[in-house]
Parts: sequence; structure tokens; C-alpha cells
Amino acid sequence: MSIDVRPTCPDDTDGCQVEIEQTVDLVLDVERAKRPRDNPIPRPVPAEELICDQSKPYNSHDTCYPVGKSADQGWRLSEVFGRNIPGGCPLTEEEENKRQHVCIKVPNDGDVLVTAGAIERKSPDGLSRCYSLLDDFPFDLVLPSQSQSPEVPLEQPVLHAERTIIGRGQERGGMRSILANPSQTNAVEFIYFETLPWFMRPYVHTLKAKVRNLNGTVVPIPASEIIKDVFYRPAMDRKRGTQLELILSVPAASTVTLIYDFEKAILRYTEYPPDANRGFNVAPAVIRLLDDQNMAKGQGKSSESRAQPQPPIYLRTTSLLLPLPTPDFSMPYNVIILTSTVMALAFGSIFNILVRRLVAVEEAPESGIKAKILGCIVAVKDKLGGKVVKVE
Repeated sequence: MSIDVRPTCPDDTDGCQVEIEQTVDLVLDVERAKRPRDNPIPRPVPAEELICDQSKPYNSHDTCYPVGKSADQGWRLSEVFGRNIPGGCPLTEEEENKRQHVCIKVPNDGDVLVTAGAIERKSPDGLSRCYSLLDDFPFDLVLPSQSQSPEVPLEQPVLHAERTIIGRGQERGGMRSILANPSQTNAVEFIYFETLPWFMRPYVHTLKAKVRNLNGTVVPIPASEIIKDVFYRPAMDRKRGTQLELILSVPAASTVTLIYDFEKAILRYTEYPPDANRGFNVAPAVIRLLDDQNMAKGQGKSSESRAQPQPPIYLRTTSLLLPLPTPDFSMPYNVIILTSTVMALAFGSIFNILVRRLVAVEEAPESGIKAKILGCIVAVKDKLGGKVVKVE
């Protein structure tokens, strides 16, 4: 899921607005989603429902090499999600020809069954179709089991992006971003945006850009022609992170490598998570293709689809793990134990010296008659108790 917030300033109005776009990508296992809701525990398939591989030899009637269900098995919205769509959103476009609530990528020769009241519009390329829903009528879509062509035309990607952390040591490091343009004729221009946590302190003056062609040869292009503009907002410790925004232009059939150095900050021991040795998450970089690339992707479409405003295209790199200097969290306990031992030894010795009185034998007071008699009685008991009587 992603939430994009961007300001929009229409030309025909005086003020600006904030546009929020939410995108949710979902991958479902149809077979698992179709399990009954009241008893979702997986159980072995009954023998009469098994699909056996007929290309295998069988020695008896009770053997079977089961074959998994094909990917084109039939499904319906209410069966996968547990409910249907109650109707169209009343906040969408008022014009009927602009309402596109549900779209599905099924060729025109494929069968799709929908409930009554939905208006179907097929795309000119013949690969998808959209349905406009009425506000008060529930909508359900059924895609029956049918064989589909495995060949799906794939568009050439506009840009390839890769982002990694380089360097070694616990004090400094580096960030490397590799941006490749696979097009042989057109250059690609985009906005490269990344936010770094406050404990990553980048050195913007070390930012370098290298251009290589597909053969790996360095192209002598100055960095000023690659990096059109730079916006940098430094971080504030424990308040906000670093914001770095670049406008880049990658020539055709070339690869641009961006490298800059950063310094790792020292955290307080209370700021480390329980799994401190795992590392700290660094948010992925966001790349927005400019409008020229959106128009280029729509050149192969019909004039009607090109006339409609194309949504902005975003790319996101993978998130990273940043290792930071991690203290020895057992050291406080070792210090406490050592300090307690030293204090106990010191206190015991000092208390012994202060309380105990050492005197000579001559200075000791003489014992009285009572003490002498008690001493004799104790000596006699010791002698009697220590005798061993031999029994024959």
C-alpha cells in the first residue's frame, strides 16, 4: 500500500489543493481464498476430487499422481473476498463516460459474467475491460474457468533502479543508486526522492554521477547535464530526517550511477530496539517519471485514451538495512557486579577495622572463678564424649 500526497495548483483557480492518492496492491491465492469461511483449516482432497496426471503409468486403480489446479480456474468476487461490491462510489466523476469503477485484464474473446446494471467498456487494445457501477445496485463479477493464451504483451520498462549501501566500518558508509535507461532512442527524465533517518548524515558535496553505456564504457558527460536540480533539507537530531530530491536525466541506452558518502551517528543505548544487531530500516527511494515519459508510454494507445490525463508513474526501490555501532548491552550488568563486589570488600574491611579491638594477651582481663569452673566442665565433657568403647 502506498499513499502519495502532492499539492496541485490548477491554472483556472487562485488557490492550491492537496491531492491524496492511495494505491493498494494485493496478491491472492485463489484456491486458498475459496476455502469455506466457517472451516478454513486445509484438509486432504477426497479421492473422487483428485485430478490425476494421465501421462503417468499406474499399476493399480488406487494410485494417483495429483496435478495442481491450473491458474485459470474460475472464481468470483463474492467467493474470493466473501462479499460483493455494494455499488459505485457517489464521489466519482459525474459524467457516465468517465466512470470506471472496476477494471479487469481479460481479452475481448474471454468470458466475464457480471450482474445486471453494470455498463461494460472494452479497451481499444483488446486486452482489458472496465465496468461502470450504479450507486444502488450490488455488483458481482464471475470469471469462469477457461483456457487463456499465455502470451501477454509486455511493455518495455522506462527505467531500471537499484539502490544499495556500500562501504565498510562502523563510522562511515556510502549510498549507491544505479539508474538504467533501456530505451535506445529516448532519454528519460524523472525526480529522484529519498528520505534518510536522522542518524544517517549525508555529505552532499561528495555526490558524484557517472554515466556508462550498455558496454560499460564511461561516457564523458558532465554531471551538470545529468543532475538538473537539487533540493536538500538537512536533518535535525531526533526530530526529522534528511530530504534529498534530484531532477535527473538519463541518456538513451545509458546507466547513471549516483554515489555519496554519509556518516553514522551514535545513538543512546535506550534508543536501540531489542534486535539491535539486525540493523535499522532505511526507507526506499521514490522515483516519479515526468509527464513526457507518461505521454511516451501512451503513444501506442488510441487517440481517446491518449486524450485522457495519464496518472503519474512511480517507481520504488527496495528498502535497506543500515548497521550501526552497537554497544555491549551486558556491560552495565558487568559494571554493577564489579562495583558491588569492590564496595562489599571495602566496606567489610573498613567496618572490621572500626569495630574490632585488638589487644595483647597481657592486657586482657583475668578470668574469674566462675569462668574457670565452666572451662573445666567443658573440658571434661569433651574428654568423655571423645572416648571410644570397644565391644567384644
